[in-house]
Amino acid sequence: MHIDLDARTAALSVGEFSAFTTGPRDAGETGAAGLWRAQLGTHWHNELRAQASAEHAAAALFEVPIAGKVFHRGWTVALTGRIDQLVRGDRALTLREIKTVTRALPADEAELRADYPDYFIQLATYAALARLGGLSGIDAQPAAFRPLLCFVEAQSGLAQTLALTPADDALFRAQLERIAEFLNLRLRARERLRTLRYRPAFATPRPGQETTQAELTALFERRPLVFFEAPTGFGKTGVLLEFALGQLRSGHFDRAIYLTSKSTGQIQVVRTLQIMSDVAHPAGAATSLPVAAWHIRNKSEHCVNTTFHCVRDACAFLHDLPARWAAAGLARFYLDERHARDLDTLRAAGRDARLCPYEITRAALPFNDVWIGDYNYVFAPRNRGLFLAQPGYAAARTLLIVDEAHNLPARVADAHSHAFDAIAADGVRLELHRVHAPAPLATAWDHWCHFLRHLRPTDTLSAAEEDDARHLIDGVAQQVRGAPLDLAALGPQAADALWALPSLLDELAASPLPRLWWCPRPGELALTCLDAATAIGATLREFGGVVLASATLTPTDGFAAACGLIAATGEVPPPPRSDAAPATEKLGDLTKRDTKKLFRQLTTAADLLRADEARDAASPALLRAHTPWRDAAYAIAVDARVDTSFQQRVLHATTTAATIAALHDAARGPVAVFFPSYAYAESIIRELSSVAPGLRASLQPRVRDLAEQAQWVEQALALADALFLVLGSSFAEGIDALGGRITHAMVVGPALPEVNAVQRARLAEAARAGLSRDEAFRRVYQLPGMTKVNQALGRLVRAPGQRARVILHCRRFLETSYAELLAPGYQGGAPLHDDAALDAWLEA
Repeated sequence: MHIDLDARTAALSVGEFSAFTTGPRDAGETGAAGLWRAQLGTHWHNELRAQASAEHAAAALFEVPIAGKVFHRGWTVALTGRIDQLVRGDRALTLREIKTVTRALPADEAELRADYPDYFIQLATYAALARLGGLSGIDAQPAAFRPLLCFVEAQSGLAQTLALTPADDALFRAQLERIAEFLNLRLRARERLRTLRYRPAFATPRPGQETTQAELTALFERRPLVFFEAPTGFGKTGVLLEFALGQLRSGHFDRAIYLTSKSTGQIQVVRTLQIMSDVAHPAGAATSLPVAAWHIRNKSEHCVNTTFHCVRDACAFLHDLPARWAAAGLARFYLDERHARDLDTLRAAGRDARLCPYEITRAALPFNDVWIGDYNYVFAPRNRGLFLAQPGYAAARTLLIVDEAHNLPARVADAHSHAFDAIAADGVRLELHRVHAPAPLATAWDHWCHFLRHLRPTDTLSAAEEDDARHLIDGVAQQVRGAPLDLAALGPQAADALWALPSLLDELAASPLPRLWWCPRPGELALTCLDAATAIGATLREFGGVVLASATLTPTDGFAAACGLIAATGEVPPPPRSDAAPATEKLGDLTKRDTKKLFRQLTTAADLLRADEARDAASPALLRAHTPWRDAAYAIAVDARVDTSFQQRVLHATTTAATIAALHDAARGPVAVFFPSYAYAESIIRELSSVAPGLRASLQPRVRDLAEQAQWVEQALALADALFLVLGSSFAEGIDALGGRITHAMVVGPALPEVNAVQRARLAEAARAGLSRDEAFRRVYQLPGMTKVNQALGRLVRAPGQRARVILHCRRFLETSYAELLAPGYQGGAPLHDDAALDAWLEA
């Protein structure tokens, strides 16, 4: 749906118009069942087309375009579509729409009208547009129209035809009323934004924050693709929200989407927005409504059923959704901007109404100005449909903000990666036999299981093995799409596993990203995306404006390349070549022919200038936050006595343990020690038992629960002498409790990724993209590792007055290729070449 609120117009297809609703849609004909029905629908459409051609010859027309504009309640609604069949008759023109259904036919007309209201609305709309003269290819307006709806039973091809009556025109008018109601609500939302009032992000700005908002806005107006780099603790969330609200109030965008990679970040966005929206109004001033924002949580978190299985026949909360929605009164969640909309409230409302809480979220999104959620809702093929399917959603009129954006390339690559194993596949095979699935499907799945069972660990499948895998995936996909399956009887795990293969096949066809087909363990097949840059870049360019924010975007050339915003080699495409020379002659001395030649040269130069300006506008611009309070906050030393590379670290384990003990003695309190891996940290704990047996080291637990993580940090700060943290983990990147409480820290090595099949494949892919050996190593190993180091160090100083002394414990930090990847505040550390230099630095 394309909406122009200023012109009060909306343009949409007839199919979109007939299916439109401001509430949830029935899940019965979507997803897996919908794909199977669509495929059989094409078959029966072709059969009935051949039959009509044989019966009516030239009097029959097929896929006939139809269009028209309808004025309703001050809105102009433009509709376009294609009618399946037109048959000319002596007295009337027959409009025939064909719909394939899975239920048995013939059926009572009242049941068909109740089960498939969209189909009747669609045909009624076609009839209304035909009466308005919207048919293409019709020489003269017929005296009458005869609209027929032909239902076809998918499995047998048995047909049942129903004729619309003049009374069915009310279906068309009622749908127009729904569209007008939605458009009026969107207009109301825009008026709300124009009068939006909100608190500044900071009541008292810190040094450096005073000018950031103005600088970001000015830069964004020139270049609507901005990299915003600000250290941890600067207040990026507040800056970004204030910027987004200002853009919405100015009318530059209809909606803002704020994405973060962690639920903690999303919760912080919600809390900050609530504080900013709590505005006191002057006496006598009109009360403005708060910005309407919605935090999208995972579908499984919404679920209130005993089993998470989103199939109508298996979930009473999904059954007969449209009919029960209006009586449940759940529209209050989007009609009242002040209504509570946290997850607990949604779950309670869904449980009371016996309706899926996730459908409340889905129905409410179009009426909200700010969407807050995970990266997957924009970048993952399996999840982005939630946003794309929302009526009125247009990426070109949307501001996209991506926080913690340094995580984006890896997260999107994960979203385009897949894994399969023989044990899970055998479980599906047993389920298929239990429900007596069609024999061709069961056979195709047996072949897939056999293939997986015989896989052995390898860094890459051979060309023949990959071809076999693709052939088997295609075979299963064809059978899954062509067979009616009782998904409720199969259960959630088996149903998801079956439909993973058709989804994978579609993804492989739609996004030719480089992938490694390999076997990490016996019986396991992994399809690992090596580089998602092209997918990220294509998605980012859909939006009207983008801000990518993080504490660690430097070096920006590597980040821009990882996001598909510049070439892999870091080069910007050159402007078009031209032989036009600068025009310096005096016009008065030129002949008419010379004047024409010069005019062409000037025109070419102007075109080149415009091309340069357009390219600059499409390329990312960088804004670094001013943080004068961090200028002298870090004292950095580089320990050149040790080499912590995988092959050499064991030789220096005693020195590493002794350095931790010395650091703790100097700190007179707990210290933080960051390691590349759990295994390395555990080996140093063992070494400490002999080097410094009295030192209490506490290694972060392998837990994901945020409350448990925070509890461990508090206990360790109170009871331990050294907190051992793993670089790249949520403890190192997501825990904000260290600032001001840890004054001494140590980073044990640059945390390069493990050398494995995937990393070797990424190196090879970088070489194929034109990078040199050193450039490829920098992109694949050094950049990810040093980003983890920068992220960890940023947690130590989060506010003015905080200080940290840090030892970078590896001589590689002195090498230029590593040192230049440190954030500017961590560069230029004092080299420590012997024990005396370490002692002197600790005592300074």
